[in-house]
Amino acid sequence: MERAQSFNAVAAQYAAARPGYPPALLDAVEAIARRPLRGADALDIGAGTGIATRLLRERGAHVTAVEPGADMAAQLRADQPDAPLVRADGNALPFADGTADLITYAQSWHWTDPARSVPEALRVLRPGGALALWWNVPDLAVPWAAAQEARLDRRMPGYHQHGLTGDAEHVITGLGLGAALRTESRSLRWTRSVPLDTHLAMLGSRSYFAVLGEAAAPILADERRELLKVFPDGTVVEPYGVDVTVAVKIQR
Repeated sequence: MERAQSFNAVAAQYAAARPGYPPALLDAVEAIARRPLRGADALDIGAGTGIATRLLRERGAHVTAVEPGADMAAQLRADQPDAPLVRADGNALPFADGTADLITYAQSWHWTDPARSVPEALRVLRPGGALALWWNVPDLAVPWAAAQEARLDRRMPGYHQHGLTGDAEHVITGLGLGAALRTESRSLRWTRSVPLDTHLAMLGSRSYFAVLGEAAAPILADERRELLKVFPDGTVVEPYGVDVTVAVKIQR
């Protein structure tokens, strides 16, 4: 719970430094769901500062953002004042049965209890509707990114302890809802180039750093020195994998 709530302290930093998602991600969601995003009634759960909310809206979906954190919600509201916003979380959705075509969790499903959040999604989804879960993760096939993750794992207690990246389909299957869902997972790769300071701010917006407060500063200083060895011009090419799982509610 401490880590889940820690994002409120870094909401502005999160909004400024976190990566978005490649267009291929939403293409994959549409392909697996077998319906376009345009015109879909969507709930973006754990919307945070609204990174995915904005991308879904740009695709033409009618999106209601759902965010439990006060400061994260305030950042979303400042950035997208016309976006409908509800303060709630995925374990108890304040929406009527069968009212959504799409429920998304961008970088947030691991903060829920799947035994509660998946049945809640099924309740709120219309027949044929889709639950889409995705995460940006460092692409460990790239040597410098793998080295950075190894350094952070050594220095930060519980690093990635709460991650479900790559395991979402297995977790959903284990809930025994197979007759109600058609589930598929895909992995994508993409990169973005950012100033070193933005990369460090991105790291600092992760919950592992946020809970450390000032104690995170020496770790980030060491990362600056290590990264300048790889990117002496100060521009970091961040490699990402995107793990996406889409579970479609079977029509009866």
